[in-house]
Amino acid sequence: MKPTKDVAIIGYGAYIPKYRIQNQEIARIWQNGQLFEENMVYPTPILQKSVAARDEDSVTMSIEAAKRALRRAGINPKELRAILMGSESNPYAVKTAGVTIAAAIGGPQDILAATYEFACKAGTEAMETSIALVGSGMAKYAMAIGADTAQGKPGDALEYTAASGAVAYIFGEYKKGDAIAKVEATYSYAKDVPDFWRRGRSPYPEHAQRFTGEPAYFELVLGAARGIMDDLNLTPKDFDYAIFHQPNYKFPLKAAKILGFTDEQIKPGVLSRIIGNTYSGSSIMGFAATLDVAKPGDRILVVSYGSGSGSDAMIYTVDEGILEKRPKAPTVMEIIQNGKYEIDYAMYARFRSKILK
Repeated sequence: MKPTKDVAIIGYGAYIPKYRIQNQEIARIWQNGQLFEENMVYPTPILQKSVAARDEDSVTMSIEAAKRALRRAGINPKELRAILMGSESNPYAVKTAGVTIAAAIGGPQDILAATYEFACKAGTEAMETSIALVGSGMAKYAMAIGADTAQGKPGDALEYTAASGAVAYIFGEYKKGDAIAKVEATYSYAKDVPDFWRRGRSPYPEHAQRFTGEPAYFELVLGAARGIMDDLNLTPKDFDYAIFHQPNYKFPLKAAKILGFTDEQIKPGVLSRIIGNTYSGSSIMGFAATLDVAKPGDRILVVSYGSGSGSDAMIYTVDEGILEKRPKAPTVMEIIQNGKYEIDYAMYARFRSKILK
């Protein structure tokens, strides 16, 4: 899919909570100190994961990411015509998060505000809608956000990877030299596969592990990646970077290898080992980390995955405007490295309301 008008990212920003829990600490509680998976490339699936504090949720994290995106964009928030948040941990069952975010950042009232759901690809859904709104001329600027908090059931394998974070992107009409990255195309691929779900009123998601890999993640991610490359007559050699959804450390590496991408092409975007899987922000958090190091002219492939199941693929070309805009907000790695506070499992359980009064 291509917009009628040229569209670009004009601002982006990330937020990651300062608290971290080590994988070894989780294993200490549930596996007698033993790791839950053997024969890993690294001793643990990830080293640690980010944990939202008691006063943080997907909305508060989205607000912080949105403010940083606005700093890079250099626009008045009143000019936004859409704020779309993708999340599977919206603190509201009914109320949309978009209006709260708009109020907090000084946005207008004449705005389209919505919360998107499609497991971990809700953030890229919001991005595709924002691209369409700007590309059709219906909106001057639109903001898309992917945000989530950790939701692993106590003792479940998801506890090792389910993390917290938010990333925001502002889209506007492409102006050469004043953009961060131009949108080349998007592509969506979906199939009904029951690999992961959370029913209403259930506090934690469930997963059918036998469906997680081959019939779900890999079929959808590879299908979307191949589909967009075939449509544009491109191969992995035509890209400088590629980012894939990272529910764990192994899956994105395997997907990249199958498609023919090198370790150097995917290295900047693989963050799961140091902050975990930020769900709706996973692939696009990796995209932000890649934009932090990319050069003008670089071509980037972004492929998300949402259980249930679907995958969005997007191709961007980095613009010269990134050199001026990038320093206006902290990079993803600066955020990760700034102010880490390691917590034990008891504090983690309290923060995530696994222990109730």
